[in-house]
Amino acid sequence: MNKVLVSKLNVYLANLGVLYIKLHNLHWNVTGINFKAIHEYLEVLYDGVSASLDEVAEILKMNDEVPAASLKEYLEITSICELESKELMGKEALKIVLDDFSKIKDLAVEIRTLADENDEYKIINMIEDDLNNFSKSIWFIKAMLK
Repeated sequence: MNKVLVSKLNVYLANLGVLYIKLHNLHWNVTGINFKAIHEYLEVLYDGVSASLDEVAEILKMNDEVPAASLKEYLEITSICELESKELMGKEALKIVLDDFSKIKDLAVEIRTLADENDEYKIINMIEDDLNNFSKSIWFIKAMLK
């Protein structure tokens, strides 16, 4: 597998790992009138991120590569910012998720392009699924923020 693609997949993996923890933080600390709906939606999101996290690691392993697998590694290479543990109003939490999902979607597009250039069809399929999920979530969040 192309080393640039391996590197991008590890950054993607780190982003998913940090995002997974960040979504829990938001899930636990969201407040406000729409608490229940947003709290439950964040759980759906982190469950989806968890599934993607595992798929990316498995793709790397299937190609005899070692996936980044520690929080220390994740924090060294991620482009997703950690979030202080504090209560946040629902709208603020959704804006944070929207920003992070947009960042991770942009990286997924880069990976899809690179995978296509290298005929890595398993990666393309995996990333297409993620792109569909991120696009739908972005649409939902934007609708919730109106």
